[in-house]
Amino acid sequence: MSTPRIVKLESITRERHQVVHSYAVDQLRFSTSIWYGELDLVQLGRERGEASLRRLLFHSAVFELNKLCSLRPDLLDLGDYADLWTPALEALWREIFHNVWAQWRYENDDPDYRGPRVIQGATRADAPPIERAGAGADTLLAFCGGGKDSLLMMRLLERAGARYDTLVYSSSIYGPAQLQHQYVSQLTRRCDPGRVLRQWIYDDFMDSPVLELHPELGPRTLTAAETPSSVFNALPLALAHGYRGFCLGHERSADGGQLVWERTGEEVNHQWGKSLAAERLISRYIREQLLADFSYFSPLKPLHDLVIFGMLRDWEGDVPYTHSCNIRKPWCRACPKCLYVWLGYAAFLPREVVRAAVGADDLLARPELVAGFRALMGLDGRQPFECIGGAEEVRVLLGACARRGYEGPTIELFEREVGREEARRLAARYLDVDLEATLLPAELRARLAPLLEVGAASARGYLLAEES
Repeated sequence: MSTPRIVKLESITRERHQVVHSYAVDQLRFSTSIWYGELDLVQLGRERGEASLRRLLFHSAVFELNKLCSLRPDLLDLGDYADLWTPALEALWREIFHNVWAQWRYENDDPDYRGPRVIQGATRADAPPIERAGAGADTLLAFCGGGKDSLLMMRLLERAGARYDTLVYSSSIYGPAQLQHQYVSQLTRRCDPGRVLRQWIYDDFMDSPVLELHPELGPRTLTAAETPSSVFNALPLALAHGYRGFCLGHERSADGGQLVWERTGEEVNHQWGKSLAAERLISRYIREQLLADFSYFSPLKPLHDLVIFGMLRDWEGDVPYTHSCNIRKPWCRACPKCLYVWLGYAAFLPREVVRAAVGADDLLARPELVAGFRALMGLDGRQPFECIGGAEEVRVLLGACARRGYEGPTIELFEREVGREEARRLAARYLDVDLEATLLPAELRARLAPLLEVGAASARGYLLAEES
């Protein structure tokens, strides 16, 4: 019998602006370092209690730890923090792990892996949530990654009269932090948040050569539950400033997967961490277990991307300040995400805005990109694993581009394989507003609903108009 592989949470250390999580997988060592620009953690511990802060930092650590389960450990050792592992946390952690790791299980042909068994077990009863306090009790914290969803979310909050601050964050897996903050900040300066908070995350696991140098470990890919981790990483800010909720720009399109795995029958969704199901789980857990009277939601969840791209026409002057690429900031103009966002811009916005935003308006004319657009359409059985809308939405966007006069080999492929009439027929499925598919607080929902309905009606009129 082989020796069990163990992943261990070795330590959580902090000073005024930095938290470091240290981990081990057998003899390998890794760490995640999180920096907070507008937060003094030492002062926060004195003011709100060391025990409360310890609970929040532990949650951050265990959701950052789950990426190390890409190395398929058998056991999880929580070390000195085992007293904080509760039945409710175990249930949440495993549900998130199972769904996010569907992609990892598919890529590694390992349908049965359910994560490591916790050595100490759930040793502590669930504790009551911490009471919120602070001057920001009527203010939301809006996460801003610098893309089109962040832009629309901030603008809608402003139109609805909601008070919000923004959190601008960077991750070392996306390149130099200074560059990321620079690009995101140019967008937040276009909007009107109360304050801009900053966070830096440095991760030496996801960008490591561990798979190349240790093929004996077995796995071929690494996965991280990035969105759930980002929420738990920001909770010390809520404890310090009393935010009544976090809002992120997660659209309804993120609820659908890229394929159904024939071997298991399950849907594999790269974006499951952004789904409404994940939103419900995380929001309920934080409210019941960590921070009382707290909500986590997306103002965009009632909308598919077709409506979101259409609504950007009201703020087309802001669109050139967005960016979306996860490969090379701000745009590589070749990866699935770049092609998808470019396509949405091209379908709805003037060509000069598309050029100003992405640096090119001719991607549909480039032969070397045909395969990428073909993959987005799902013509080969599944879409790429990326943060993109569904294959049918891509086909609708290509139909809109064809109608607007875009030409090239990708348009020829679209006309041959799909056609404008089919694209127009598909559009009707994605142009409604589903206010049941949202965790919006009642007061904000009442103010946002009319804005979303107007935006959907405008996109509907645009996409379903008869060709002249």
